[in-house]
Amino acid sequence: MGSRLVAGVLATGAAAGIVANVIITSRITASRGVPLPVTEWVYMVVALLMPALGWLLATRRPELRYGWLLLVCALFLGMGLTGTVLAIAGAAPRWLTAPLSSVLAAFYGLNWIFVPLLFPEGRLPSRRWRAFAWISGIAIALHAIGLMLGGAVAREPLRVLESPLALVGVLSAAAGQFITWIMAPIGLCGLVLRLRRSARVERRQYAWMVGGVTVSLLGGVAQLVFMTRAPMLALLGTVAMTGALPVAIGVTVVRHRLLDIGIGIRGSRLHLIFDVRPTVDEVLSDLGTALEDAHEPAEQLGRVAGAVRAALEATWAAVTLADGTRVVAGRQEGPATLTVPVHGGLGRIECGPRGVGGLTRVDRRLLEALAVPAGLAIQSAGLATRLVNAQEAERRRIERNIHDGVQQQLVALIAGLELARSTGASPDMLAHLREQARQTLADLRELAAGIHPSALSQGGLVEAVEERCSRLPVRTTVTSDPGLRARRFADEVEGAMYFTVNEAVANALKHAGAATIEVGLSHAGGRLRATVADDGKGFDPGATGRRGLATLSDRLDALGGGLDLDSSPGKGTRVKAWVPVDG
Repeated sequence: MGSRLVAGVLATGAAAGIVANVIITSRITASRGVPLPVTEWVYMVVALLMPALGWLLATRRPELRYGWLLLVCALFLGMGLTGTVLAIAGAAPRWLTAPLSSVLAAFYGLNWIFVPLLFPEGRLPSRRWRAFAWISGIAIALHAIGLMLGGAVAREPLRVLESPLALVGVLSAAAGQFITWIMAPIGLCGLVLRLRRSARVERRQYAWMVGGVTVSLLGGVAQLVFMTRAPMLALLGTVAMTGALPVAIGVTVVRHRLLDIGIGIRGSRLHLIFDVRPTVDEVLSDLGTALEDAHEPAEQLGRVAGAVRAALEATWAAVTLADGTRVVAGRQEGPATLTVPVHGGLGRIECGPRGVGGLTRVDRRLLEALAVPAGLAIQSAGLATRLVNAQEAERRRIERNIHDGVQQQLVALIAGLELARSTGASPDMLAHLREQARQTLADLRELAAGIHPSALSQGGLVEAVEERCSRLPVRTTVTSDPGLRARRFADEVEGAMYFTVNEAVANALKHAGAATIEVGLSHAGGRLRATVADDGKGFDPGATGRRGLATLSDRLDALGGGLDLDSSPGKGTRVKAWVPVDG
């Protein structure tokens, strides 16, 4: 909103100065009985192209400097024209007209040097042009300051030697103007070199700019040559000098999609439509809404890839995860033109060439901005995938335990009962069958405890952890905060913490060879915490990973919590888990 306001003020000021110049000139000529030439009105229309084009670029692409450059250039033009016509008419004091008129020098310099030099994104072509830009800027400043100082004797040039300040001003203006006229052709030659080195699509854009600069410079020469000899030709030269560059830029905007702005005609009637690529904020806003509506991980990645393709108008775009999962929007042909990694090494975003034109630095900045929501979508997709895989692995484990354990025991028990019924069971056989039934019941309870222990459902987290640790073959202590035993939490929270403790204890027994295990449960600061420490042999987490804790870490992440692992060879292991809870 702020950039739009500033752009509107600059464009309005420039347009007001240009229109005021023509209105004041028309009144002067009317008072002398001389009609204002039609070329003056044509000049006003042509001159208004620059503030209009600058406003369009500055409001639609405020991150670029080029639109702002055109607005400043147009503002100097309007101010300079107003000051010049007021000075000629004697309608304002010289302390006002001299500074206003002097900014025309800044307009000439910006128009001939910096507008083509910074084409099309408002940046120097390379660092080698820095000296050229500095010299040109100093020359333009000397020209403008010299005109302002010499303005006090503009009507009486023969008295210039009587004022040292005015003499300095005249010499500075002459030196600045001379250097400006030298630097302008040098800048044009640099533009021609960029034209020859550019790609085929960009070459047409540079060709229009080369033509515009050439016509503008020739118009400036005609203005100086015919100023006193042929006023009409001088006026035509002024029109060409002022309007050539805006027209060239306007053509590249409309025809060659400069800065991603185009104009088209749609519908059954004649409708003029600005087809402008959305800004970064607009793309992120639309993408955020799209990701909220997409619930499946693959669909979220597809939305990201589609947003990248649409925003950059690329032939294709893809989001690739670190594990090789890849979602492509469009039809991929050839290698990627632009690739941006997603923060944290989660993956990367790729896009192919654009349908029209090439990808620019602005496109890279847009892609880097999209990498943030892409990273969130990749994290969500990866977490969901790991949870699904973990659930599938758990389902198969339970199925395998039932098939290989309880099911076989039940089959054997049924066969024994059938045998006892047909042969007449002896006391020893009945005792054996009873023991077999008890063992099957114990195995079923153990299997059910692996799914969701009854102690956890009935007594809560502390009681379930104490029951689990009471059956361990090593010395194990369980400590908890006062009052935590009576607290109950959501089923998914208690389940995640219980199985984290269970897995950490199992790892301490199976892999660490621990002789002592300490389990701590606490609740503070809105977090429920569990700590499992052992005196086992420890290991290097970077070399072996988290063993069986990876799935539990994903489960905690899904609840907004986390898991930390601290271990080293010979120093035991400490597992810390936490989840956010209310109260």
